[in-house]
Amino acid sequence: MILHLRAKPNARQNQLLRAADGSLTVRLQAPPQEGQANAVLLAFLAATFGVPKSRVTLLSGHTAPFKKVEIEGVSEAEGELVLAQVSSLK
Repeated sequence: MILHLRAKPNARQNQLLRAADGSLTVRLQAPPQEGQANAVLLAFLAATFGVPKSRVTLLSGHTAPFKKVEIEGVSEAEGELVLAQVSSLK
């Protein structure tokens, strides 16, 4: 499964949100320095989708807010079930 999302560092808590248009935003507690936010992003997505961290890969957006992330071992149907449970972005 490949996710296209927007990362927002320096948040109060790690949180995955879905907007009304279906776009995804991930709020991360880590600062955007020295790859800290990317490391937290990958660990958070692994925990959210129930896969090992080694199966989550940042494909693009290493220094940009818009990221493309691959989650191996999760089908589109399984991923949609997880995403259906995330909070709505207000």
